[in-house]
This record gives sequence, structure tokens and C-alpha cells, in this order.
Amino acid sequence: MTRLSTFSSLTKRRTALMAGVVGLAVAGVAIGQFGYPSTPALAQAQAPLTSNSFSFADIVQKVSPAVVSVKIKKDSSSQQTAMGDDDDFGGQQVPPQIERFLKRFGLENGPQGPQGPMQRAPRSGPGERRVVGQGSGFIISADGYVVTNNHVVDGAAEVDVTTTDGKEYTAKVIGTDPRTDVALIKIEGKTDLPFVKLSDTAPRVGDWVIAVGNPFGLGGTVTAGIVSARGRDIGSGPYDDFVQIDAPINRGNSGGPTFDLSGNVIGMNTAIVSPSGGNVGIAFAIPSETVKTVVDQLRSSGSVARGYIGVQIQPVTDDLASGLGLNTAEGALVAQVQSDTPGAKAGLKSGDVVTKVNGEAIKDARDLSRKIGMMKPGTSVALTVVRDGKAMPFDVKLEQLPGEKQLASVSGKDEGTHDVPRLGLQLAPAKSVQGAGSEGVVVTEVDPRGPAATRGIRSGDVILDVGGKSVSSPADVRAGLAAAKTENRKAVLMRVKNDQGTRFVAITLDPKAG
Repeated sequence: MTRLSTFSSLTKRRTALMAGVVGLAVAGVAIGQFGYPSTPALAQAQAPLTSNSFSFADIVQKVSPAVVSVKIKKDSSSQQTAMGDDDDFGGQQVPPQIERFLKRFGLENGPQGPQGPMQRAPRSGPGERRVVGQGSGFIISADGYVVTNNHVVDGAAEVDVTTTDGKEYTAKVIGTDPRTDVALIKIEGKTDLPFVKLSDTAPRVGDWVIAVGNPFGLGGTVTAGIVSARGRDIGSGPYDDFVQIDAPINRGNSGGPTFDLSGNVIGMNTAIVSPSGGNVGIAFAIPSETVKTVVDQLRSSGSVARGYIGVQIQPVTDDLASGLGLNTAEGALVAQVQSDTPGAKAGLKSGDVVTKVNGEAIKDARDLSRKIGMMKPGTSVALTVVRDGKAMPFDVKLEQLPGEKQLASVSGKDEGTHDVPRLGLQLAPAKSVQGAGSEGVVVTEVDPRGPAATRGIRSGDVILDVGGKSVSSPADVRAGLAAAKTENRKAVLMRVKNDQGTRFVAITLDPKAG
């Protein structure tokens, strides 16, 4: 059985796109019945497009020389960690962000072939190097800078680049950014290479796009489709903002460009969805604005430094909006402000809702995280924050994002507790529970049928605030509930801390409760 026929039988796969990734995508290009605004590269002015006259050939001829095939080699000493039973990833270990992606569909055990998992490729001898992966890329400057995916070149000891005219070059990795899956490599000693430009404008849903790449190792393959959606979050990282396209994208297209009809790159192909194992026409590309921001930093310093406010945030749900007195469930809710951070220095507080950054509306917590993360440390940003129902301005100077930190878990004995029937909780002052700290009230027992349990409150959680006021005893919690009912609120807002962080929880109040 050929390798292509083997992969055509795979089912239920959602993966990255480098050579070795399973799944096929399909897009229908319906032409001939609609006119399309002319461009110099396509048709004569105002001429209606037909099945005979419409062609992408001029665009393809213009951009193809800048699209390359990227092959990587690894030292044999690294094969033990790089190779696995999952040879569908070109012999590489499944990238962490793609592994999380697979788990959402129950596919964490890797792609399956007709006879079970794909078999491991033969290993090379000591000191040898072998090709273990391949993908696509595109040249962005005449002096040889090439953009591709991080998961294409991750761990590479040697990178080879082949252009559409068959010329081969050795490239070096300038820098990578696993958070966005962007990598920058460079062909040395060249000053006259063909290159393409990253688009300055975002595409619209419904715009025609053209993908050029190296699917199945077949360099220079062209497919076409439309932009299906924008702003897609596929769970691969905190800065997901993918462009979804229906142009057929396959194994080996990872790192390849998607063009608009002016020949500008609107995105870099990264992942596909293939629940049936066949082509379903769902592919994801990193938008050009993200690629441009990351590449600029990689080119200047070899790494990416991200802005940091120093707050824990969460989405504003309908219940939280009601508890906060907001008209709409939009913005990012500040669950906790860490001490001695830009947010604390600027005066942000728990319970604030960030609604704008530099005058641009914030849709949700992910939107705020992405916008701030794409800014450089030292940048001053103007935040609009809603506090106690009033919009307030704050100027924050960003610092560099530090490493991730874990909060200590909370545990304690069930002693000296007091019942709060309306929440279904047994509570105790944090000071009375060893290891719980000095602030708040510890949850020592939860009624699984109570309203608090349905909102995710668990034993060991520490309630810090109720209705915007700090609590230190069960009596304070009762007072907060009573105040919320007096104000005719439909829900009470509680700030809760556990080993996962600090968050706000809105619990609906029973109007019949006394």
C-alpha cells in the first residue's frame, strides 16, 4: 500500500500540517456565475469573470518563486526523544500545542493507521543525521529571511531549504516562538532572492485566498478557496487568533503562505481539522499581523519578549455581568492583581473590568491577553476600566512577561465550621485552618446538590470577597448574601482562590430564600 493510500484511510484526526501530519482538506471553488472586482493581475477592468476567463495563474506565477520546501535533520543522539510511534508527525514528537488540540477530540494517543499506530521509521547510526521532518516556508526578504512554523524546525540540527526551481540552500534558525508557532530561519550569502510581503490589512470573510506549499513533499502545489472565518481559537495557545480557510491544505503545508489576490501573505498555514479522515475544508492560518509582530522581534533579537500587566483575568459571563451591574457580557474581568506589577502600580483592583486598550474595544479575556502579549515590554498602554459601574482611565507601562507561577494549594481539617445553607457550604475562617493563609474563608465541605457546587466551588477553595467586600468569617459571607438580595441582584459575585489561581464566581440567588 502506498503512503498516500494509507493516509487516505485515516479517520477522526485534527493535527498540525507538517509532513507526517494526517488529514486532508477540501474546498470547492465555484466560479463562472459571479463577477469579481478586477485587479491588474487577473482580468481586464470591469470584465465579468467566467469559467473560461478566470484564473489564478498570474498571481501564482508572481508569488511561487518565494515559496520554499523546508526539510530538517536531527542528530541521531536526539532521535530517542524526537522519534515516537507517531511517525505521522514526520518522526517528530507531537508539539505540545497540537497535543492539546488532539485531546479536545479524544485523539491524544496519536494518529492510527489501518493496522494501528504508524510504525517508527528506521533509526540512523551513531553520529549520523537523517531527514525527520519537512514542511513549507516563504521568503520575506531578498537577503534570505524565511518564515515557517516553529513545529517544523523545532529541535533541528540542520535545516535545508529548496526553492521551486530546485535550488537547495542550507539555512540556520534565527529564532522561534512556540507560543505562536512562528519561526524565522535564514539562507546565508544571498542578496537577490525573490520574496513576498506580509499583508498590512486583514482579510474579510468570503475573500478569495491562494495557498502554496509542499503537501506530501510535492513542492510548489497550489490550492484556492475563501476565508471562512476569523479570530478562531483552536486551543493551541493563549494567543490563538487564526484565520480559517477552506483552501485544501494537507501534510507538508505547515509554514506555507496563504495569499490574497494582490499576492500579499494574509496568513501562515498551521493546522487542519479532519474529523472524518477525508477532506472537509477546514484549515487554520496564523494571521499576517501576528507573524509580522513576532518576526520583527525574532529578526532583531532572536527571541520574543511579551508585555505583562500582572493581573489574573477571566471572561465576563452573563451571570458575572449581572453580578457586576454591567449591561453586556464583554471585557476582561480582573480576578486578582499581583503585588508590585504594572497593574498594581497603575491602581487596578480585583473586580475591575477592562473594556478597552488604547481605545480599541476588548471582547473578552482572551482578546486582552492576546493584545497585551503582542506588545513589547516598556510600552505604555491606555486602559479603560469599569469600576463600580463607572468607566475610568488607567495608564499602564508594560513589563516583560515572567515565567509561569503556581499558587500553593489550600487544604485543611474540617473543624470549627459553620453552615451557610443558601450556598450549600461548610465554611471556616482561613486563619483557623493550617496552611490556608490569613485572608478569607475556607470551604471545608460542599453539598453536591447546592448552588455553589454547580458553579465549581470545591472543598479547599478560599472565598476572599463576596459582593465586592472582603470576608474573614462565615458571618461576613452571610452579610454579603443579604446585601446582594437587598439590592435586588439576581446573582452574588464571589472572588475565590484555589491552586489554579483566583477567579470570580457568580452564584444565582434564590428569590424565595429567606
